[in-house]
Amino acid sequence: MQYEPHEYQTFATNYIETHPISALLVDMGLGKTVITLTALLNLLFDSFLIHKVLVVAPLRVGLISWPDELAKWDHLQFLKSSVVIGSEAERLRALAEKADIYIINRENLDWLVRKSGYTFDFDTVVIDELSSFKNAKSKRHKALMQVRPYIKRIVGLTGTPASNGLMDLFAEFKCLDNGARLGRFITRYREEYFLPDKRNGMVVFSYKPQIGAEERIYKKISDITISMKAIDHLKMPGLIEVEHAVDLADEEKELYKELQEEMIAEIEHKEITSANAAVLTGKLLQMANGAIYSDNGDVVEVHEQKLDALEDVIEGANGKPLLVAYWFKHDLERIKRRLNKLGVIYETLDKPEAIRKWNAKELEVGLVHPASAGHGLNLQSGGNTLVWFGLTWSLELYQQTIARIYRQGQKEKTVVIIHLVTKGTMDERVLKALQRKDATQSRLVDALKAELKGGGYEC
Repeated sequence: MQYEPHEYQTFATNYIETHPISALLVDMGLGKTVITLTALLNLLFDSFLIHKVLVVAPLRVGLISWPDELAKWDHLQFLKSSVVIGSEAERLRALAEKADIYIINRENLDWLVRKSGYTFDFDTVVIDELSSFKNAKSKRHKALMQVRPYIKRIVGLTGTPASNGLMDLFAEFKCLDNGARLGRFITRYREEYFLPDKRNGMVVFSYKPQIGAEERIYKKISDITISMKAIDHLKMPGLIEVEHAVDLADEEKELYKELQEEMIAEIEHKEITSANAAVLTGKLLQMANGAIYSDNGDVVEVHEQKLDALEDVIEGANGKPLLVAYWFKHDLERIKRRLNKLGVIYETLDKPEAIRKWNAKELEVGLVHPASAGHGLNLQSGGNTLVWFGLTWSLELYQQTIARIYRQGQKEKTVVIIHLVTKGTMDERVLKALQRKDATQSRLVDALKAELKGGGYEC
């Protein structure tokens, strides 16, 4: 695909190229990965200022998102990457490969530095989700600081650098500049910018920023930091739509293919059948989400890939409120279980009190069904990001749901719509149809027919 960057993307790319230390506070959906990769490409093969790059990212982001972006854009085909993820033997093999960019999950950074036996020879490091380095006592932070003297260029990417307050910035920026701007010691940082808040005698439990501390801190880091929320100098569209790809495992792909081609499948000794193409459309959408109703009405769970993707999005948001749209009842129950496991504050937005909490920003996640998100439901005060866990074939419901936050009264300059799309499934068909504005049940059935021809069934 041809890359035609927005003005703000070109600006950000140039910023990375001209700043050996750079922090990009990038909101979700603005293309931080392609921005960074374009800069790395130019630094590697145009100016020859760097030679070997290490990208440290969340597990699934490193495994899927970075390689996908490299494969997606025509101008990045020159870059060779190696994914240092998997068993120890697989990681060592990946390190031994000749590549320009090596991608590792942050949990294995300590292994790379201290246990692998590999000589750290990366002159450039990219930290995808800098906020995950906010704990200076963590193994990943200590490992990075151990090799920081050998790193010539470093890039930190995050959407919310101070999700828990300004205290987070200390460790994050120490990773970047080794303490040059905010100091090398947390005690000194606290003394300069904070005051004791909650305490018991001499024991201080929390700190609050001094008056003017935020402005002073931002001034300190301004020479190495740009924010892509600062719409004053960046031209950004009002509505940004993002496709977050979800991969199925080989076994899961085979199950999907079996149901698609034969209109029948057996999963966990439960039979799944489809009487016609219209029913099959719904069954395939269910399977893409990770669970499906059997013939007797039982819920059969197939995979957790979309739940994992949703978890990644929640983690990347760092407490920023997310509106999550679901379609099937079993998806709601599975999402709730995962949110409970993560300790996320959420509610289903089906009652006035829950909606009030959402608009008061008391929830991290608001769960909404498109059929209940009709005209008159105002959710724009609670957040500006909508995640589609499961898509609906109804264009009307799809547009109405988006309109709950993409409307007059939305205080944020941009609204981000994230689609969790399982690759190689009906998800892709539905999204394309919705984007073409011709999503009707009949057209989706027609699309299904085209897909089924020659596969054991022909409508």
